[in-house]
Amino acid sequence: MAKAKIIKKSFGQGIKAYREERKMSIKDLAHESGYPANLLEKVEKDEITPPVALVLQLSRTLKVDVGALDDDKKSSSRVKSQKKRAGAYAYTHLTKTSSDKHLGAYRVTIEPKTAHEGVEYHHDGEEFIYVLKGRLSITVGKNTSVLERGECIHFNSALHHALSNPSDEKAELLVVLYIP
Repeated sequence: MAKAKIIKKSFGQGIKAYREERKMSIKDLAHESGYPANLLEKVEKDEITPPVALVLQLSRTLKVDVGALDDDKKSSSRVKSQKKRAGAYAYTHLTKTSSDKHLGAYRVTIEPKTAHEGVEYHHDGEEFIYVLKGRLSITVGKNTSVLERGECIHFNSALHHALSNPSDEKAELLVVLYIP
């Protein structure tokens, strides 16, 4: 008996499939998620790897578990440590994602002398960032703080926030998100 061929979808293809299944246009998704349509189109076409905040917002907006969209996430209890690059920064999942989990931890690296490109980020819940290496400049709402190695910040992640690395060395962060 021949085995059925499993077709893996990219993250962007998964987002598009869930959006279309819900009969939403890209403009509808933009209005519901709070992110620009042109950015969402790039995600669906796999032209960019979305940052964590955008992934979480899409998951919430489309009412789908992030793990269902990402082929790197299998149903095992082990966490895959595959690095994802989103512009000037990269992140690695440290915890398993699932619809019944509210806490997620990530190791984030930001290249020297770089900042968020495009939009600021926001998502429901709380965020905790601890600087493991380098420096971090973070703007939350209208407040900007510069954190050194060993310093941390805890904030309402529903506020627009943006990260940058003002230093000459790569910044390495532990980022923990709580999503209700």
